Amino acid sequence: MFSRIRDRNIWVVNIAIFLLMTAYGLAIALVSPFLEKYGFTASDIGNLATFFAAGVVLFSLPVGTLIRKFSARSVLLVSLLGYAVVIAMFPFFRGYWEIAGLRFLDGAFSAGIWVACETQLLMRSDADNKAYVTSLYAISMAVGYIIGPVLGYQLGEEQMHLSFVGAGILSLCSAAYVFARLDRDRGGEVIHADTSTSDSAANDPEPTTTPTGAGHSTYGQVAWKIKTSCMATFATGYFQSSTVLMLPLYMMHSKGIARDSTFLIPAVYAAGMLLFTNVAGRLGDRHGHLLWMRVLAFVGLSAVLTFIPFDNFFALCAAVFVTGLTLAAIPPLSLALQGKTALPEEYSRANAVFNAFYAAGLLLGPKLSSVIYDKFGGEVMVIHFAALWAVFVLGSLVFRRDDPRFAQGAG
Repeated sequence: MFSRIRDRNIWVVNIAIFLLMTAYGLAIALVSPFLEKYGFTASDIGNLATFFAAGVVLFSLPVGTLIRKFSARSVLLVSLLGYAVVIAMFPFFRGYWEIAGLRFLDGAFSAGIWVACETQLLMRSDADNKAYVTSLYAISMAVGYIIGPVLGYQLGEEQMHLSFVGAGILSLCSAAYVFARLDRDRGGEVIHADTSTSDSAANDPEPTTTPTGAGHSTYGQVAWKIKTSCMATFATGYFQSSTVLMLPLYMMHSKGIARDSTFLIPAVYAAGMLLFTNVAGRLGDRHGHLLWMRVLAFVGLSAVLTFIPFDNFFALCAAVFVTGLTLAAIPPLSLALQGKTALPEEYSRANAVFNAFYAAGLLLGPKLSSVIYDKFGGEVMVIHFAALWAVFVLGSLVFRRDDPRFAQGAG
């Protein structure tokens, strides 16, 4: 493992994101129960989530520009500090618009964190190890995302406010670690890692030099290059943001599951992600990222549909675990595919576009899911989640040539 990753800064980013995702897990698992406790309806909760997504949407593209101007390290530090302040303030406000403002800032600083981290990883990873590196990043996120909800569960419903304060402290620790350990960037972007000379890299059609004018690619041109990655990250944002808010309500009101038990659902999902993500990354590097994204999406949507007949808590947990095993393994593959189709000089813009599509999913998912839940019930909501991934599977077939491995007969 250590011999495959020669740049120690990749490990620094992974440790920092582990601390941050522990904070995220500690807070996000309790957002829906916390808001419902203080009288917010399912529609209110979905609407408030759109403010978070709006923050990500509006700041993703500017963050790409800021990274090119100031550096990924600087943007990451400021974003971590901003998130720490915002999430620690969350439990001390009760008004709708006050919480909406905090959720918007939460999204804005999250955009800075994600784009900065992913730019660091893609620029520092070798040509034939991108999915391996991004899968380790996803694993670091998953471990934190498991620990966070478990900590929240231990604190219990009566101590929910402490979870948000604790999340702020963890984000501060992440910022301190980045400040102390992450190397300064040379220029606006980090320097590309040494190009691998392995056989797989030699056969990979990924561009390693910049053709004339490539550095002036527009955001639209970059978006078209990485469209399949954008499709995947949109579906991921839509699904994850919707289920983290609406699935606990569905389980409580349609399945009779206790509120405290629903706190563990994000951890179960992340556990599935933890188990298979690195394996999926290795398979993607070897056989084609888009191929494996398609396979995982098909299996995952099948698991989503089992939410409907299952009523037992442990059976539902098993279904959630399988969705984590499959659907949660897709994001690092989509990020790695992006690193193959975009040029290194385009990575900050590509990551900005990538996260803008993710945020668009965050923006639309909770709102539409809450409307479907209120008007048609939880079963229809679950079916529409499966349909979302079915559309991605179809799109991945239409644009299967976007995967460089397809030219070798693997896509």
